Amino acid sequence: MQFDDIVFLREHDLAWRLLRTDNAALTLSFFYGVFVEGNARSVAAAELAGRLDDELYALNERLGEGTFPRPARDYLNDWARPECGWLRKYYPSGVDEAHFDATPAVEKALSWLRSLQARSFVGTESRLNTLFELLRQIVYGAEDDPDVRLAELHRRRNEIDAEIAEVERGNVDVLNPSAQRDRYQQFTATARELLADFREVEANFRALDSNLRERIAAWSGSKGELLDQVLGSRDAIAESDQGRSFQAFYDFLLSPDRQAELTELLRKVGELAAIDERDPRVRRIHYDWLDASEQTQATVRLLSDQLRRFLDDQAWLENRRAMDLLHSIEATALRVRDHGTPPLTVEIDATAPAVVLPMERPLYTPAASTPIDSTVEAGDADVDSSALFDQVHVDRALLASGVRRALQHRGQIGLAELVRDTPLEHGLAELVGYLSLTDRAFSVVFDEGTREQVSWHDDAGRERTATLPRVTYVRSGGGEHP
Repeated sequence: MQFDDIVFLREHDLAWRLLRTDNAALTLSFFYGVFVEGNARSVAAAELAGRLDDELYALNERLGEGTFPRPARDYLNDWARPECGWLRKYYPSGVDEAHFDATPAVEKALSWLRSLQARSFVGTESRLNTLFELLRQIVYGAEDDPDVRLAELHRRRNEIDAEIAEVERGNVDVLNPSAQRDRYQQFTATARELLADFREVEANFRALDSNLRERIAAWSGSKGELLDQVLGSRDAIAESDQGRSFQAFYDFLLSPDRQAELTELLRKVGELAAIDERDPRVRRIHYDWLDASEQTQATVRLLSDQLRRFLDDQAWLENRRAMDLLHSIEATALRVRDHGTPPLTVEIDATAPAVVLPMERPLYTPAASTPIDSTVEAGDADVDSSALFDQVHVDRALLASGVRRALQHRGQIGLAELVRDTPLEHGLAELVGYLSLTDRAFSVVFDEGTREQVSWHDDAGRERTATLPRVTYVRSGGGEHP
């Protein structure tokens, strides 16, 4: 870090600017309680203003009236201004009320503050072991020589065999209390850092989407060249390095076996007597990971859909003069974006009032009626009319009841497995009913990156197969999943 680099960060970095404000204690404590400790990803403006109003009232009672004189909504709007950038104010799809979410700058500032707190125990052994293990994964994971890979596998197997022999002889090597606290401290720090990184991952996705839109807005060539240079494929956001890494993490965490293993390991760690300073949030940290990753996954899907619609709008308007005007405005806005926002004022002459006299209105004129001949002649053919009354009704409440019943003893179930256990009775109509289910007891997760097949038999006994994205029903609720 050079002198100029530090000066630039001091003036422009949002996290540093947050720490320098006069109300940093109020801002950081409130953000920590709502967005970090509560793992909230999107809070309605009314709810967030109510919580801040309670916080301000308590502080004014304790520190003196007038310590924080402004209304709660004024503070929220100030924190969401581009000059601050500590809150992201937006309107979710289909919602009229504004929502707020913390930005990565808040996580960075809080992480730095947590590092200032004194620790009764600072371990180093577990971090050294972690570094060695990471180096082994990098070196041997990139090795393509089979002999070298086999030699490493044989070495690891010999170590495991030697450990098994020692245990069989009754020599069990148990971690001492210091080593247990060392590893627990490293785990809690890494777990919280991983949860904080989700905001930065989501912000990077939004930055990637913004860069793509900027290039599209300023593009003057053909649409084919634009797609070749900017997108390269249909899923430009999901195929980025950030997208592939996040998708691998999400698939790993969504595995039922991994969830069960994590739950059991965290339960056993919480019962260790050597760990005297337990983090109460670690017990269900993997569920917080799942909630945060689902929010990020939803953001990726939303940005991808918006990008496709944006490109469709570009194609629809490309031959109209209105598109040229919008293109000029967008290009000019991008050029002057970093030069500040000039004051814009518009003045127009007052319009004259329109006077309509009552007698100028036309009298009522009834519409002329047209005679209609509704005579229908009966046909001679003998037609079976039972087909007119043979209708198929899919009871969505019954389908939701079947899903709830399947989730009584598990945390989630896939659509393909559910159809195998309970075959479709009404074919494709019932399959569509499964895809459109909504229920408080569970949520529906669509994985666009994985395809699966669902089969059933029609009334004639023929087998039908549909290929669709992987659909998973995940049980929701206030307590922990089994």
